[in-house]
Amino acid sequence: MSKDRLRNDDLNSCFEKLMMAVGGSRRTDEESVEMEGGATPAWEDIPMELLLKVMSLVDDRTVILASGVCTGWRDAIGLGLTHLSLVWMKKNMNNLVISLAPKFTKLQTLNLRQDKPQLEDDAVEVIARYCHDLQDLDLSKSFKLTDGSLRALAHGCPNLTKLNISGCSAFSDGALEYLTNFCGKLKILNLCGCVQAASDKALQAIGRNCRWLQSLNLGWCDNISDDGVVRLAFGCPHLRVLDLCGCVRITDDSVIALANGCPYLTSLGLYYCQNITDRAMYSLAHSRIKHRTLSAPSTWQPSSVSLSASRKKGGDDDEGLRSLNISQCTALTPPAVQALCDSFPALHTCPGRHSLIISGCLSLTSVHCACAFQAGRLSSRRPHLAH
Repeated sequence: MSKDRLRNDDLNSCFEKLMMAVGGSRRTDEESVEMEGGATPAWEDIPMELLLKVMSLVDDRTVILASGVCTGWRDAIGLGLTHLSLVWMKKNMNNLVISLAPKFTKLQTLNLRQDKPQLEDDAVEVIARYCHDLQDLDLSKSFKLTDGSLRALAHGCPNLTKLNISGCSAFSDGALEYLTNFCGKLKILNLCGCVQAASDKALQAIGRNCRWLQSLNLGWCDNISDDGVVRLAFGCPHLRVLDLCGCVRITDDSVIALANGCPYLTSLGLYYCQNITDRAMYSLAHSRIKHRTLSAPSTWQPSSVSLSASRKKGGDDDEGLRSLNISQCTALTPPAVQALCDSFPALHTCPGRHSLIISGCLSLTSVHCACAFQAGRLSSRRPHLAH
C-alpha cells in the first residue's frame, strides 16, 4: 500500500473522529472510538500535524467547534490557524469574536464582513489586543464601529497590509490619519463610502505614511478634492489601482497628478466625475510615452496568481492602464479619448473585453480600441467571393 494511500486513510480516520467529537460524542481517556481494524486512541492523541491538515479541509464553523473539543485541540488549532472568516454569522458575531480572538492569536487573515451591523468596538479592541500578526482585515459594513476601533488597530495590528472598512460611515478622518501613523505597511485600503474618514486631510496622511500603497478605493467619498488626490499621488508612487467614482469635486488637476506621479497605475475609476475634461485624457496619454521605459519597482512583487493571470492575458507591467471607467464624464470628446485608447493597447471597447467603460457618454461611441482597427484591416484583406 502506498504512503499516499496510508496518509489518506489516516486523514479519513481522523476526520471521522473529528465529526464524532464536534457532534457531541465526548469520551473519557479510558474510552476509545471503534473504527475498522480495531480500537484507536481517543481524539486527544491525534498528532497536531494531522489535526491541522484535517482543519484545512473543513469549513470555519467546524474549525470553531473543533477548538472546543479539548484543551489540546484548542491549543493546536490556536497555534496553526492563520485564516478565518465569520461572514456566515447572522447574529452574535460580536460575542463570538470576543471569545475567539484570545485563542486564535496567530491569525493573519480575518474576514468579518456583515450584511447587518453586529460588530462593536469591544470586539475590535480584543482583536487588536491578541492578534498582532494580522495582515488582512475586513470590517466592511460595520456601521456600529467608532474611532476607538481604528485607534486600537493602530496600536495592536501594525503589520496590516490590507484593510477593508468600506461602509464604516462613523469613522473620522482624524482616526484614519492616526491609523496610518502606525500602519505604514498598508498596500490595499478600501474606504468606499467612508464619507467622513476619507477627506483631503486623510489622503495627505496616507500619502505621507503609506508609501507602498498599491490599491485605494475612494468610491463615493465626495468630500475629496484635488488637494488630497495631488498629495496622494505625490506620496504613493507605487499606486496601481485607484477608484475615484463619485468623487464629484475632483478636476483635471487630480488626474494630471496621477499621470505624473503614479507611473504604474493600471486601473482608474472616474465614474460621474463630470469636471474631468480632455486635458486629463491627454495627460494620461502622454504619461504612457513618459513612463514606458521605466520598469516596475523591484520592491513590489506581484502575487503568483495575479502574475499568472497577467501572463495568460498576454499583459506585462509596462502596458500601463488596463481599466478605465469614464462613464458619465460628459465633457470628454472622441479625439482625446481615442488618443488615450491608442496610447494604452490594453484598454478595450470590443465586446467581451470591455475595460474602457464609457456608459452615458453618447458622444464617445466612435471611440474604438486597437482590436477594432485590426479586425477592420483583416476584413479588408480578405478576398471577396464572386456572386
